[in-house]
Amino acid sequence: MPKTLEVAPPRRSTGRALWLLGPAMVAGVAYLDPGNVASNMTAGAVFGYLLVWVVVLGNVMAWLIQYLSAKLGIVTGESLPQVLGRRIRRPWARRAYWLQAELVAMATDVAEVIGGAVALHLLFGIPLLWGGAITGVVSMGLLVVQSRRGARAFETVLIGLLLIIAVGFTAGLFLAPPDPGGVVSGLVPRFEGSTSVLLAASILGATIMPHAIYAHSALSRDRFAPPQPSTPENLEAARGLSTPRLLRATRWDVTIALAVAGTVNLAILLLAAANLTGVSGTDSLEGAYAALRDGLGPLVATLFAVGLLASGLASTSVGAYAGAEIMHGLLRIRVPLLARRLVTLVPALLILGLGIDPTLALVLSQVVLSFGIPFALVPLVALTARRDVLGTYRNRAVTTAAGVAASVFLISLNAVLLWLVFTGG
Repeated sequence: MPKTLEVAPPRRSTGRALWLLGPAMVAGVAYLDPGNVASNMTAGAVFGYLLVWVVVLGNVMAWLIQYLSAKLGIVTGESLPQVLGRRIRRPWARRAYWLQAELVAMATDVAEVIGGAVALHLLFGIPLLWGGAITGVVSMGLLVVQSRRGARAFETVLIGLLLIIAVGFTAGLFLAPPDPGGVVSGLVPRFEGSTSVLLAASILGATIMPHAIYAHSALSRDRFAPPQPSTPENLEAARGLSTPRLLRATRWDVTIALAVAGTVNLAILLLAAANLTGVSGTDSLEGAYAALRDGLGPLVATLFAVGLLASGLASTSVGAYAGAEIMHGLLRIRVPLLARRLVTLVPALLILGLGIDPTLALVLSQVVLSFGIPFALVPLVALTARRDVLGTYRNRAVTTAAGVAASVFLISLNAVLLWLVFTGG
């Protein structure tokens, strides 16, 4: 058990402020994976503007959650899985926790590889199974960048893909803007039947990603790791950067990343609500692509498919990184990123090979992610509120209250969803 983290007065900071940004942008890629696209497109096509409030609320909660995750990594020099692996004393409990986190990571991989496969099929007519394999191979190349060139080069590549994603998914709104009245009405929280609850859980599972919570703490740890090994007590001195400055930069980093991710997610739903509502077949990615091509032209449809491909390639790399960190932190087993990528590629290729509807698989994978949220969020809020973990940087009472409120909301939504599924409501 580490001692209380009472940090010495900050030393003179080094480096430029811009250099301190980046980890949240990488974690933010997870908020724009193909599962987000499928969930938001389906919600907009089926229910119009009804679930706009879910996207907005999810993004607000995501800001708080990602900041707490980054703060844990910065102050302790450890990831969330590492802290949990050290504090969960019983081996069986640690393995059980790892199993649920592993299932969440695998669900993430399924969504990302399938999304890349669908995009390659739409752009080039490549069969889905081969498209999934190509997506997996290209993602390995991105992981090689992370392994050999370091965190900064990895961030640069993923931020470039993030820009492609943003352009691809927002271009259509400039040609066919949404109805302002419909957008405002969608800010009123409400549901219309069990299907809308399912889609709301899917949107939240895609917006507040459990693996992004695990990954962000590790990304911040790695990004600001001191050049020499250090203990939590002298971590700040070893870095040569004051912890308050890092936390201020992290707040800006998270704000920028979530502003981009939230805007793009909302744009996807609004694009579908404005152009695809009531159009037959638009509850699938292939149908949405065809409707966009017929209604807004081939350029918009192609940009949409390119954005989908970029989201699959970028987010699958973050997912593999998170999965490797989960295993290392909880089981104390270090698995090479490329080996990890190969193993988690198998379930997605099986789904594609069996001919299961890819859009349905994407949406259901996001529901699985939604059920994994409490297992990541509750420990995160509890740990960041403890003095023996974060010392003087522990959460304020209002921050902890907001984290508890978000946890209660998400857990309650999942409980309602279960009740509706089992009762046929």
